[in-house]
Amino acid sequence: MAFVPTNHQSPGSTGTQRYTPALITLAVLYFMMGFITCLNDTLVPFFKAGFTLGYAESSLVQFYFFLTYAIMSIPAGKIVEKIGYKRGMVAGFAISGIGALLFLPASWWHQYSLFLCALFILAIGIVLLQVAANPYITLLGKPETASSRLALIQGVGSIGTTLAPLFGAHVILSKVSESAASSEAVSTPYLGIGAVLFAIAGVVYFLSLPTVETQEHPGATTDSGGKRSIFSFRNLNFGMIAIFTYVGAEVAIGTFLTNYIADRLQVPEHEANSYVALYWGGMLVGRLIGSVVLKLAKPQSVLLSMAVASIGLITLSILSSGALAVWTMVAVGLCNSVMFAIIFSLAVAGLGSYATRASGLLSSAIAGGAVIPFLQGALIDHFNWSVAFLLPAACYLYIVFFAWKGYQSKQQILFTNSTN
Repeated sequence: MAFVPTNHQSPGSTGTQRYTPALITLAVLYFMMGFITCLNDTLVPFFKAGFTLGYAESSLVQFYFFLTYAIMSIPAGKIVEKIGYKRGMVAGFAISGIGALLFLPASWWHQYSLFLCALFILAIGIVLLQVAANPYITLLGKPETASSRLALIQGVGSIGTTLAPLFGAHVILSKVSESAASSEAVSTPYLGIGAVLFAIAGVVYFLSLPTVETQEHPGATTDSGGKRSIFSFRNLNFGMIAIFTYVGAEVAIGTFLTNYIADRLQVPEHEANSYVALYWGGMLVGRLIGSVVLKLAKPQSVLLSMAVASIGLITLSILSSGALAVWTMVAVGLCNSVMFAIIFSLAVAGLGSYATRASGLLSSAIAGGAVIPFLQGALIDHFNWSVAFLLPAACYLYIVFFAWKGYQSKQQILFTNSTN
């Protein structure tokens, strides 16, 4: 059942509710989501060394983490619809906290499979947080300023993604030589993360946040009601694949960047991991630049340029060596910064009352972050870095197609053909 969010104030409230506590809560939420997600890039080389794994096996960290988007995005939407945004966020923080705390028993038995189970549970909470937070942000304050609020909050999330590799390099990877016998280096920081998540859940539970509810959209019906299927929208169908390939390429590069740089520069993993912070930091810089550029240029043109630039940078990196190979691969992060937002907006353009259901499908496509890194890891195991990085390059090639023709609806194509 499709639904749209509507403002709803609790009894006794006024139209001049203060949204500052809610926005601060969401900023903390996005920071923690970004921090935890990008800390996976540290876990991959740590577990690879500690459990003597191949690249494909070590990439299961990302596989089980992002697999939850395929499994949980739509159920999470239904959960939030039933219990509300605030309780959805509390539940998300609590579930993520449980997953983080499970790193302790996993370290006691020093079992890779137990760490993957803990990560899967942690990721369920992250998905629930995202499903609850994204629409909630747009409802706090004036509709015309919703995009600026979302950009601001996402910027805070980018700070988390930038700090996570630095934290992981100094706290976790600096002890990678000890990981063959013990997992304490990874369990201790995750215990701290778990404690912080539970503390945030408690604070959010007792905060008086603005209440918003959802209601069924009057124009939305199921396919049996004679209306068109949601899969009849050409731009959405191609957009789901674009989200899948984009997230897969972005996560795959971040996942193996530490080992790639360590090999290229012949430095220890904890030194190489510091460069990963610059890769994710490019997202923050790119979003600031993109917020200006997108006011002046067509989104599809910007997306096309960034996808072509990404292919060029990857190609230059795998054909070169030393510092040039490193910095060109790191620079792909800057190109990534605006891709998700543009793909998402183009994919839901013109969908009307189907937009909410489309959002759930697009969120499920984030599972590309599970599949593409695993496939790239297998390529590294069987071939080399150059062959392996052709996979994310191919992903960006598909995005070139989406920005060129794939984003167009059937009506746009018919109009273009009729004018030619």
